[in-house]
Amino acid sequence: MARTPDAIQQDLQASAPEIELSLTRAGVTGVSKAIRVRHESRETVMAAEIECTVDLDKAQKGVHMSRFAELFEEAIESVVASEALHVEALAEHIARHIVERQQALRAEARITARWPMRRTTPVSGLPTQELVSLIGVAAASTSGVRRIVGVEASGINACPCAQGLVRDRAGERLAEAGFERADVERILELVPIATHNQRGRGTLYVGTERRLDANDLVAIVESSMSAPIYELLKRPDELFVVERAHLRPRFVEDSVRIALASALNAIPDLAAGDFLFSRQVNFETIHSHDVLAEREGTVGELRSELGSGAPPARHTSLAEWLHA
Repeated sequence: MARTPDAIQQDLQASAPEIELSLTRAGVTGVSKAIRVRHESRETVMAAEIECTVDLDKAQKGVHMSRFAELFEEAIESVVASEALHVEALAEHIARHIVERQQALRAEARITARWPMRRTTPVSGLPTQELVSLIGVAAASTSGVRRIVGVEASGINACPCAQGLVRDRAGERLAEAGFERADVERILELVPIATHNQRGRGTLYVGTERRLDANDLVAIVESSMSAPIYELLKRPDELFVVERAHLRPRFVEDSVRIALASALNAIPDLAAGDFLFSRQVNFETIHSHDVLAEREGTVGELRSELGSGAPPARHTSLAEWLHA
């Protein structure tokens, strides 16, 4: 009896590979879907990008890539038929479904949805809309699941280093013009000092079983930078944003540290075994490269370091925490 193409494909994926090495992750990425999730106490349809992978045994040549799209549809449709979930819960649902249907030891799903955040401009009070990323990550196995909720938002960072140089040069010019030292200091305190601005992108992940509000996480990310940015700005709003940024100059490293400390303060009931990850990327304006900073670790590691001042022996990584 002739073998069907489906049978041939299935046999090939299950066959032994030429080089017997297990793989940490194998799957699909960049899958675009419209998903229905629960957000801000209502159901919302969002455009999302999904990535899903499984651990691959050294004795298996490959995973059934063509089945992932079908499994996504099954997982999402089964949720739609019942109720809309939060994005991290939907990621968990997909990961559990993949483990069951692919007979995998472990699966990981990541959903990144673009979410329109309603806000008003800081001075004119006009309604505007900003797009931020809402992120859900889940790792599932036959023994349990761990999941992450995260956000990614933009803002401005004003460079402290360049501002210090401009301040020193301005002080010299004022002194050369005949101003007394006390007057120079007073002027420099009152007048925002120029520097170069960097549009920044901040990311914050929280790994916990507690239900968190993504709006609160966005507020933490935005406040870690020198100033938020707005799609719509009238002149008074533009003045507010520029002045605020120059009065709060911050390095990329400052933003990461502030975001983590703010998250610990804003969510005091996080358990020691919960997880935090912060990343800041600043897009340079006077260099052709960009700059970044990251820190990850358990809540216990971060609290211990902030409390004692002693660095921990290690920083638990996101991959390690999801695998635990």
